Amino acid sequence: MDTAAKLSAYGAALVLLTLGAYATGSAVGPLSPAAPAGHAGMPGAEAAGHGDTHSGAVAEAATDQPAGLASSRGGYTLTPTDPTPATGTHDFAFRITGPDGAPVTAFDESHTERLHLIMVRRDTTAFQHVHPSMGPDGTWSVPLTLPAGGSYRAFADFVPTGGEPTTLGVDLAVAGEYVPVTHPVSRTALVDGYEVRLDGELGPGQASPLTLTVNRDGRPVTDLQPYLGAYGHLVALRDGDLAYLHVHPDGSPGDGATPPGPRIRFVAEVPSAGGYRLFLDFQHGGAVHTAEFTVPTVPTGPGGTEAADGHTHEGGAR
Repeated sequence: MDTAAKLSAYGAALVLLTLGAYATGSAVGPLSPAAPAGHAGMPGAEAAGHGDTHSGAVAEAATDQPAGLASSRGGYTLTPTDPTPATGTHDFAFRITGPDGAPVTAFDESHTERLHLIMVRRDTTAFQHVHPSMGPDGTWSVPLTLPAGGSYRAFADFVPTGGEPTTLGVDLAVAGEYVPVTHPVSRTALVDGYEVRLDGELGPGQASPLTLTVNRDGRPVTDLQPYLGAYGHLVALRDGDLAYLHVHPDGSPGDGATPPGPRIRFVAEVPSAGGYRLFLDFQHGGAVHTAEFTVPTVPTGPGGTEAADGHTHEGGAR
């Protein structure tokens, strides 16, 4: 079988696999109507007095399942109009339906937007954080670029008016050549001429302080610009199932206490041991930049987290 035939066979199989999984997920329905997913995503993600991750952690803990793992939860369902989009740049459209099966059209703003859409390939490449527009019929749409074939995951992060913060996820099958990418552990990211360093350790099941430091041309960036009401937004995805966590930083622009860089401080709580991909969005020079990191969790110990070198780091930041 030549290469073109192999790729065509792969694309057809991938489409059939995703359609079958999508139909199964839709048939299962909400995992727990009484416990919708929280915007923070993972159990215990909100630490008292630290950042703004919303308070859906209690609901998540009640079902013992992080956010973003189901397309239907708490009576709400995420349905793409085309679960098998093509590669390239095109409009991605979807609806959020409510407990009555009708499209939801009333949403509360969360960090200046009514809905946050995260798109990423399942090997955590091609990460995008965008904000779709909603039509009168409840159909959301946004231009997206899908650079190559593979299985992608779309996360819709929203607060329905009168409801709880919710994050739903759905798989998409994109036909085409697929070359999987692996990510070695990395705590320094180079993006668009910026160097961003991650300090701190992720301890499973506990509040973990993290500090992201932004430099450019070897100098600290001290004039970060507000983006979605904050100096940074941090998304964490767990290896394997892509369990979702969205964390906002300590402080707010203009509060008189939070400097605009070079350090952005977060407190995150991940639910389990393992590896995580972290994505930091920040704005400077009128453009939004995304820095990517790959970190494992470390064993927890009294008074802090125990790193791989056997030392305990108080507060998680070095």
